Amino acid sequence: MVLTPGLRFLARNLLFPTLLILLARGLANATFGSPLSIWTALWVSAVAAVSFVVVSTAARSAYHEVQAKSMGARLAPRVKGRWPGNVDVLRYLLATYETGYLGEGFYEIVDALGPVFNLEFLWSSHIFTVSPEHIQIILATDFDNYVKGARFRDAMDSVLGDGVFNSDGEMWSFHRSMTRPYFARDRVRHFEIFDRHAEKTISLIKSRMNDDHAVDFQDLISRFTMDAATEFLFGTCVDSLSAVLPLPYNAARPPTQQVNDFPTAFGDVMLQIAFRERVGWVWPLLEIFGDRTAKSMKTVRQFVDPIIRDAVERKKGNKEVNNVEFEGADAGDSDTLLDELLNSTTGSHTLVSPPIENCCTAGRETTMNCLTITVYFLAMYPKVAARLRDEIITVVGPSNQPSYDDIKEMKYLRAVFNETLRLYPPVPFNLRETVKATTWPSPDPRDKPIYIPAGVKIPYSVMIMQRRADLWGPDANEFDPERFLDERVNKYFVANPFQFLPFNGGPRICLGQQFAYNEMSFILIRLLQAFSSISLDVEACPPHGRVPEDWAGRAGRKGVEQFIPKAHLTMYTAGGLWVKMKEA
Repeated sequence: MVLTPGLRFLARNLLFPTLLILLARGLANATFGSPLSIWTALWVSAVAAVSFVVVSTAARSAYHEVQAKSMGARLAPRVKGRWPGNVDVLRYLLATYETGYLGEGFYEIVDALGPVFNLEFLWSSHIFTVSPEHIQIILATDFDNYVKGARFRDAMDSVLGDGVFNSDGEMWSFHRSMTRPYFARDRVRHFEIFDRHAEKTISLIKSRMNDDHAVDFQDLISRFTMDAATEFLFGTCVDSLSAVLPLPYNAARPPTQQVNDFPTAFGDVMLQIAFRERVGWVWPLLEIFGDRTAKSMKTVRQFVDPIIRDAVERKKGNKEVNNVEFEGADAGDSDTLLDELLNSTTGSHTLVSPPIENCCTAGRETTMNCLTITVYFLAMYPKVAARLRDEIITVVGPSNQPSYDDIKEMKYLRAVFNETLRLYPPVPFNLRETVKATTWPSPDPRDKPIYIPAGVKIPYSVMIMQRRADLWGPDANEFDPERFLDERVNKYFVANPFQFLPFNGGPRICLGQQFAYNEMSFILIRLLQAFSSISLDVEACPPHGRVPEDWAGRAGRKGVEQFIPKAHLTMYTAGGLWVKMKEA
């Protein structure tokens, strides 16, 4: 029998309370000659448990104060709510996540307390930072002291397994070394894959425009990235571009939904594990009756497992590959990540599956996010779109397939992507956990360093950091690709590269970064060769994806944005991004 996450949690955490109740009843029996009633024992145990929490919290705080002084440091500023355990602060942050602008609760705390502070939820410290100096320490200079941690791995395990995104130490190094060689090479075959799926994507847009309907670009580009990712990973693709496209909300017929099971299941598990992380260490209590990722992961593995099994058998030479259609490659082609992994390992299914599934997550989610929001900005800023299209026509031509050298030459294209990634990085919030106690430099050099205890959560936000006016100038909230081309690039970015981290940094920097830039560049070039302008269609968007009227005029991006940014592990737009395009 497989226990649910909730039952495993209860089994681990009810042992001590049960022993406490038995001890209380035993002491009463020994002292008074009769055992306590079960309700009295429960009441005594509850009082004892609350007392234990209060005393242990006070003792821990006192210990941290003593440790901080011994290290010549100070404690991080604390967020102080009105309710015990900062439950009111937690409720507010969860509410703003559901109904507000992404991260706005954290922006408010940063404005009040500065770039580093202690968010203590349910008596568990979370040292939150948006400082590039601290993030550099976390990701690079003191890398070994900041791990994913057991609690994070437990929440993500049913989806990410022990792959590179969910492991530490030797296991992380092992998976990283397995995938690095594949991404270290530039491959012509990737461009062939991109072009085949780009052609399908553009054809679908033209068909939708001929019907005078808007297209959900987020949905469409997620299919493009999924098909491209699965083909270069596995040698075959899920063919999600062949599934039915959703109709706009204002269409005459009822909106249809995409019917391709694999991408739908993949998106669902991302939402589920992100919810676990937001809820915190008590998330298993919401899954007492079943693992919420199980059904969707079964769908994902029904696609992935047969491909891996056949590839393993092919390597062993025990049988021919059956029932797999390879697009753009023969059965003997070794130019996929799956074949690369099989060639560099013993060929075990359990060794190959986690890195493949983790890379599939990265290959779909990050590029989908950046391309969606780039197209949004091109619709919002037509002068930027016109200049970018001029560069494309000048360098590549109106119909030629872009080459690797073409993409390298296009400086404005790269600036547009970088500015999109600055304002909306694919992973807006991230998390680590400390191994040993340490200190961080104070944001104010006149103050003492900040004490960081061992075993605490370290959330950090690249998104908030990349919008700080003191780091990026007074126009930090403006979309302006020129900042990556004019004197500002040296003044702000070159002076401190760790304040721009859309693909992470240090030893965990994204191995597929160049692949992502190539893929995004290729499809955007093809789009702007085919279409001369892009516009938003707000009426096509379902109500839950429309910006509330009271956002207008608010500070920062919230006051100007025409979409609602959301995040699970990565960024996405609520309700999709509904656009119309004019053929060139």
